[in-house]
Amino acid sequence: MEEILRIFPLKIRSTLQQYMNHKWTSLQEIRCRVDQGIELVFDQEVVQLDDMILKREDITSILNKISAYSLYRMEDELREGYITINGGHRIGLAGEVSVENQTVHALQYITFLNVRIAKEHIDSAQSILPYMYEQNYKHTLIIGAPKSGKTSLIRDITRLISNGWKHVPSKKVGLVDERSEIAASHKGMPTLDVGKRTDVLDRCPKVDGMMMLIRSMSPEVLIVDEIGSEADVHAVLEAIHAGVCVICTAHANSINDIKNRPSFHPLFHSHAFQRIVYLEAETQPGTVGVVMDSNWKPMKQSRDIGVEQSEMDWRNVFY
Repeated sequence: MEEILRIFPLKIRSTLQQYMNHKWTSLQEIRCRVDQGIELVFDQEVVQLDDMILKREDITSILNKISAYSLYRMEDELREGYITINGGHRIGLAGEVSVENQTVHALQYITFLNVRIAKEHIDSAQSILPYMYEQNYKHTLIIGAPKSGKTSLIRDITRLISNGWKHVPSKKVGLVDERSEIAASHKGMPTLDVGKRTDVLDRCPKVDGMMMLIRSMSPEVLIVDEIGSEADVHAVLEAIHAGVCVICTAHANSINDIKNRPSFHPLFHSHAFQRIVYLEAETQPGTVGVVMDSNWKPMKQSRDIGVEQSEMDWRNVFY
């Protein structure tokens, strides 16, 4: 919480702290817009603080604190539209985009900020790990819309695989943490719990990081967040062919969305993923809708990550 409060102007910290003290566990986002009141997004409600109007100089102050008064050092992050701060919290940015040669060159006149709160949910993956393990871990794709809980879930999956759980022994885990959101490393050291046998490549591009870890750290399980491009897909296939179990996440609003994405066709055509986990976005973050096998056949319903419920037929829902 302190990592977030420190970036805001003093005049609004005390009010924010009151809300965060009482509702920290359900806070998802703090949205800031020039000449608008701060918006707090909780699991079950949205609170508009109309008496806390942010001016452009307030946004500038926040950006200076995020970047330690050196925005030019964060040019790559600015082009991606976000900055990750200590604790794994991601700050989304929007404003005027400068384009060169049909690609984003820079983000300037930043007018909108979205602070997305990162939290550890210890043991949140306990109920789905049995479906991802069968004598060994299965190549697994976790899909869901933004704010569905993908990063929190994969963080706990990393921790449990690395430490071992129930009768399953610990494994060597390689984590490519391109956005510093999973391990929230500071100067190379994770600040969130990703397990005792996890080796982290922080702020490393996924495509390079996967093969770097395979060559240098010999992981038994390779974990990466938010694949999407053709290059990402090719790197995943290379890792799988190298004999490493791959577990990753991807954005998708529905099962059909991910099935119809052209860049993913090589993965699905080759049945590369032996397990596919779909997270529901309409309910509480981290709610598992269904776990499927490589043929998209539902294996188990789990309405709540921490509470295993009865089976049901999902075929009519997705087909």
